[in-house]
Amino acid sequence: MLDIKWIRQNQDLVQAVADQKGIPVSISQLVEWDDKRRMLLQEVEQLRQDRNRITQEINALIQKNDLEKVEEKKQRVKEINSRLSTTENEHKEVERQYKNLMMYVPNVVSPDTPKGLSDKDNVEVKRVGEPTSFNFEPKDHVTLGELHKMIDIPRGVKTAGSRNYYLTGAGVSLHRAVQQLALDLLVEKGFTLLEVPLMVRTEALFNTGYFPLGQDQTYKVAEDDKWLVGTSEVPLVSYYDNEIVDVMEPIKLAAVSLCFRNEVGSAGKDVHGLYRVHQFSKVEQVIVCEDSLEKSEQLFQEITGNAEEILKLLELPYRIMAVCTGDMSQKTYKQFDIETWMPSRQTYGETHSSSNLLDFQARRSNIRYRDINGKVRFCYTLNNTAVASPRILIPLLENHQEEDGSIRIPQPLRKYMNGIERLQP
Repeated sequence: MLDIKWIRQNQDLVQAVADQKGIPVSISQLVEWDDKRRMLLQEVEQLRQDRNRITQEINALIQKNDLEKVEEKKQRVKEINSRLSTTENEHKEVERQYKNLMMYVPNVVSPDTPKGLSDKDNVEVKRVGEPTSFNFEPKDHVTLGELHKMIDIPRGVKTAGSRNYYLTGAGVSLHRAVQQLALDLLVEKGFTLLEVPLMVRTEALFNTGYFPLGQDQTYKVAEDDKWLVGTSEVPLVSYYDNEIVDVMEPIKLAAVSLCFRNEVGSAGKDVHGLYRVHQFSKVEQVIVCEDSLEKSEQLFQEITGNAEEILKLLELPYRIMAVCTGDMSQKTYKQFDIETWMPSRQTYGETHSSSNLLDFQARRSNIRYRDINGKVRFCYTLNNTAVASPRILIPLLENHQEEDGSIRIPQPLRKYMNGIERLQP
């Protein structure tokens, strides 16, 4: 959420960002609702003052035993009460319309964010490693998974419908191993681990910027004000809702959790294998810090670097993409996606994402801190996917396969795999 005073001063800029992000909101209409609610609020306050003043006059007249004027004043109070009731109801409706529009106002974007309409307009800013080459016909991750009895998609579909799967045997071990590798690295970097709720209230999703625009991507728990989270970012940020926190040193949180996404609108897209599924696990980084552009940029690069370090440990080629305006979410100020080389797709596929949100989430969540002068200010928040599985298994299996179908385990993963160096078919 942006400050309404700032929005009023920068209407053209905010509208331009909303248009670039494809968000259907009229900033001029928002300002009109704000004008109207301010006017009505002033009228409500004036009517209350008038009522209080006349009530005091009535008390004075009663003491003078001037009953005729008392009745006149009481009639005047009744008229004010009637007008006040009507105006208060009108103000409530205008306030509701105003707050609804505010929920659609996007965060502004950083000056170095590329302009564009879709992910096709994202800009490569860094590449590490070269696409893996083979002197044999490589297999895709589904074939490798079936060969090693570690992925069973048909039974997943039988049990839970499309975009579901079972991991079995070594598949489970690899799935857990990459998560633990990421968690151990983040602990070394000073992150505090949390076990988080996977069902949250509607308010938590609004506060973190996932609602209202992402509601169709989220699973609702029937007959309850609870939703299954698509990322532990939601409960991690919500941990500090309505609090004043100490950010003398940035607060660094991490969690590994199951995640659930509806994938509405993705029919026929990435249907093969484990790339786009309804349930997955993710190790998430979240940082809460002071409202400093310089500091938040430094932390943005840091959490992106943590994800890079994990990919280097997994010995996987990747590239970093600056995400364009048309591919960004409502809440994001600056975003980098990390794409890892996937031989079966003959291209890079997104495996990680870093976002700097400035104070957008903190304003909605009311997360504040006191600066060195004691003034209460809104925090900045950032987040990054340290690793997401089973998607990471796609490049892990495909890039490290050998001609006989065996799969080499990168050295840093072996201690989480009981010392296994190679999976034999």
